[in-house]
Amino acid sequence: MKASLPDRLLEIGVESVLTMDGYDDCILGVLQRYGIDEPVLVYDKEKVLEKIMHTSESTYDEAEEYFDFNQLGAWLGEGTPAFLVRLPEE
Repeated sequence: MKASLPDRLLEIGVESVLTMDGYDDCILGVLQRYGIDEPVLVYDKEKVLEKIMHTSESTYDEAEEYFDFNQLGAWLGEGTPAFLVRLPEE
């Protein structure tokens, strides 16, 4: 049986973190950086966009517009989740 997200986070010493409901399968890990007090979840931006397109039957451009306004644009304090944009392949 697959461990729940809270259990997996506890395994790495994270007790509390802000999450986006319904996007657990898009999480890459936890950001650790000097100067931040709270752990920050890091989501794969492309996976998030794919999920938006799948669940709302939208185009890539529509998903990106939704993402930019509702997810990337949502500031919930220092623990606000982050999104990884992968570098293009060489």
